[in-house]
Amino acid sequence: MDHIKKITITLIIVFVLGACLIVSNFGSALFQEGNPIPLIVSAMKLKISDSEYVQFAKTEKRNRYLSMNSENNQYEVVKEFMNSKGWKYQEQMGSGLIFSKNGEDAVVEVRQFSSHYFIWEIQKAFFN
Repeated sequence: MDHIKKITITLIIVFVLGACLIVSNFGSALFQEGNPIPLIVSAMKLKISDSEYVQFAKTEKRNRYLSMNSENNQYEVVKEFMNSKGWKYQEQMGSGLIFSKNGEDAVVEVRQFSSHYFIWEIQKAFFN
């Protein structure tokens, strides 16, 4: 009985510490995008992999990605991604990055998610 009690207390402590780490990493941004589970899983994938971005949502109209902020140029990962698809970076206008290809313009919306991460969205119509 004493052994089960020790295991239970240990599990509770681990759970509380894990929850504190998640809240400290995301803070008030945790629920701004609705269900935080896909974003938390994506953030963990970014931490343990060499990838610069992770797709965390896919709808009929948009793909949404999560990337880590970098000290240099935080949107370089978006520019490289779009360049790999044949789109050329033009300029930034507000929270949108404007790209062009064959006389057509595409806007990638970017927004800060937390102090460590940002979210970017691309309309699927630009990749058909």
